[in-house]
Amino acid sequence: MICESSGIKILLFLSPSVYGGFSMGMKSLKMENKKKEKLFMRDFFRKAGKAIYDYDLIQSGDKILIGVSGGKDSLALLEVLALRARAPKQEYSVVAAHIAVENVAYEVDGKYIADFCERLGVKLVQRTIQSEVNEGSAKPVCFVCAWNRRKALFEIAREAGCNKLALGHHRDDAIESLLMSMMFNGTIASMPPKLDMFEHAFTLIRPFIYLTNEETRQYAVYRDFKNQKKKCPYEKATNRNAVAEIIRQMETLSPHVKGNLFASMKNIQTEYLP
Repeated sequence: MICESSGIKILLFLSPSVYGGFSMGMKSLKMENKKKEKLFMRDFFRKAGKAIYDYDLIQSGDKILIGVSGGKDSLALLEVLALRARAPKQEYSVVAAHIAVENVAYEVDGKYIADFCERLGVKLVQRTIQSEVNEGSAKPVCFVCAWNRRKALFEIAREAGCNKLALGHHRDDAIESLLMSMMFNGTIASMPPKLDMFEHAFTLIRPFIYLTNEETRQYAVYRDFKNQKKKCPYEKATNRNAVAEIIRQMETLSPHVKGNLFASMKNIQTEYLP
């Protein structure tokens, strides 16, 4: 008898021995996927931990404010730092903060963020601000919005008694910022893993500096993070997206271009510069 329908119905016509073999194969595949996920998670936490160790990002007694936009990077950072804080000898605490921008047409599920923080046992501070949105301004809308959100985070950190602010920027962000600085500003600058601010009274840290955008994307898939309801309308109209495309083209010439660009920031040979 010939089955005319989907693979699911075909199974109904298989002999017990064939069906049993198929079932075992599916079980084996699930086990293999679980193994891959476990190895990925271990490597993900290892890279974050290595950055924290290499750059001395977290010390005993730190109270860290984590900026949570609702995107994959900030959710992953919150989860990683909150879980690490529970481990023995990790004597630091974390607080989460979400800044909503009232006059920018994007929407984030605030309840999802609140529930996410509650599951982790992390206090969440939510604040709504306004940002100047002038598309004809010399400063890009995204730059102005990001700066206003950053100022709000500084205020919350001070109010909450936090001595550090952790952001979810990763290696790809740092590489793109390097090229943007060179191409549009004529300077060599990027996103440092650790930046002392306000005369060393406050420190900004980026524990994901060794991780890539693809790795945080895969982490979000494994952890089943919920996407934002509506993304920012200015998100795609930035120099960062254009630079990311340039880097993708550069990778066709060398698969190691991202690693080399990142390494170049710690290997500046000033004697060969003007």
